[in-house]
Formats: sequence, structure tokens, C-alpha cells
Amino acid sequence: MSLRIPQISFDDSDQLAALCKAGGDSLRLNVLRALASDSFGVLELAQIFATGQSGISHHLKVLTQAGLLATRREGNAIFYRRALPQSDNLGGRVHAALLDEVDQLSLPLDVQARIAAVHAQRSAASEDFFARMAGSFQARQDMIAGFPQYRDSVVALLDALNLPAQATALEVGPGDGSFLPELAHRFARVIAVDNSAAMLELARSRCERDALENVELKLADALQDECPSADCVVLNMVLHHLAAPGEALKQLARLVNMGGSLLITELCSHNQSWAREACGDLWLGFEQDDLARWADAAGLTPGESLYIGLKNGFQIQTRYFSRLAPDSRLTHR
Repeated sequence: MSLRIPQISFDDSDQLAALCKAGGDSLRLNVLRALASDSFGVLELAQIFATGQSGISHHLKVLTQAGLLATRREGNAIFYRRALPQSDNLGGRVHAALLDEVDQLSLPLDVQARIAAVHAQRSAASEDFFARMAGSFQARQDMIAGFPQYRDSVVALLDALNLPAQATALEVGPGDGSFLPELAHRFARVIAVDNSAAMLELARSRCERDALENVELKLADALQDECPSADCVVLNMVLHHLAAPGEALKQLARLVNMGGSLLITELCSHNQSWAREACGDLWLGFEQDDLARWADAAGLTPGESLYIGLKNGFQIQTRYFSRLAPDSRLTHR
């Protein structure tokens, strides 16, 4: 007589158990906290938490299988970020509640210091690139998307903001200054801030050539140094050069005057990893949901969006996010 082996069935309780198990470890909770508005690769997380690569990989696998983390490939590297809770799915409310509680945690000071070190390494690589390649900046930029290729769309979105005549603009990372004439013609005062002296000289040459007398250039880091607020803060193909894009949006949102807007032109997510070396890109574009999620965390409300497909396979997203009064923001949701 043969024995019949019972079939083991897995039901929804297994998924819920995996979620609860994933949250039952202090290191994994700190990983979730560190990924609140950032994404890191395995080696970066191993550095941040002073843990061996195999050990951190195990914890990442547990979190990913539980649906708490999502992955994204950047060239040859895989980056981890927090997955958004799906309230309609089983465990969605537990997922959301867990993240709410995690966000109340304070990361240990040594972990915060190592996160800052990782960001500094990323920033140094970007700054070094622009210091070395300022002379060939435009040619390199044209390999992906030169300003003339998307100028009309950005200007149309800018005009749709209907800002008053005396409004001010702040452009972070003006590059060679291609966008400054458009801003100068639409705003009473324009401040352009860049942390690269070489790039700022290119912008200065543009201003002198086009006699842009209402443009003020400032050598500074908009994320660390004191900068004036403005009715429109502009990021034109800059975000993919920043070490921590999500955190950067939080910092820059504070520079937007109440009732003003943050105007972003960025690459959509792509897989052309040559852009890292050729153009100094830290990130291979961004998903639409990434910008929306970061903007929401920064207290901004989404407005109009335009998407431009380019012949070389890249796609550009131009979007603005408004800073509304708290009660106005609630009515927009």
C-alpha cells in the first residue's frame, strides 16, 4: 500500500506572515528607515550598516520577498528602494502602518554618518566630472538631449504657471545657461546657483552675450548653503546628477514660496548605462512615480506633466509641483 503525501497549500496567511517576519528584525527596520527617500545598492548598504555583503543581501531578500522593497537596475548595479503599500491587497494596511512607525525612528548617529559618507562619495564623483568636462559639456549633453530638443515643451509648461510679472525664479544647476534667457524674459529677478565654478562661468558667458541684466549668478550648493526662496524653483536636467534625489526635493521644496512651483525637467527611466561615464549621470532617469512620491513627501502637489520622446530612445518628462497652503493641499487630493 502506497502512502499518499499530503499536498501543502499556501494561502494568504503565508504572505501576511512573511510581512510580519520581515518587520521583526531591528536591522531590517533600520534599512527601511534609511530607504525612506533614497535608494542604495547592496555594497552601499553594507557600508552604511557596517555589515558583510552576504549578511545585508539576506536581509534585503527577506524584505523584498515580503513586498516591502522593490529593486531597480541601474546599468550593472541593482538599487533597492521602499515599495509603496497597496491598500487594496492583503497586508496593505499592515505595510502602511509599519512604514508610518518606521518613519518615527531615528537612525543611529554612526549610520547617519555613513549615509552622509555615501552621499558625499556620489557628489564628489559628479562634481569631479563637471570640473573636468565643462569645456565639452554641451557636446556631451547633446548626446542625450540638448535644450533645443525640448525647449518648446518646457516653455509651454512654464507659461502655464501664470505667475505674476514681479515673480522670481531660482534655477539650480543652470549648466551652460541655456534656460536662463527664457527665465529672464518671464521673471523680474532670476537667481542661478551652481556648485561648479567652471559651469557657472559658462552660464556667465551666456548672460553677458544675451545681456541678461536681471540674472544673478551665485557659486553655492543649493542643498547646503543659504539660498533665497523664489516663486518658481527650476531643476533642468539636474536631478539625475544629485546624490540623493528624494532628499534633494525636500530641501528644494523649502525654497519655493507659498503658492509657487517647482519645475522639473528630467529623463524618464532608461537603461543606457554609457550615460554614466559620458555625461556624469549618477542615475539613469526616474520613474514617474518616483518624482510624484518624492514631491508628495516634500509637501508639494502635482500639476501638469508633459512627456517628450526623442529619436535616440530617451524620453523626457517635464512636470511642475506646487507648494500650496496646507488646507488648500487637502482639497486637491
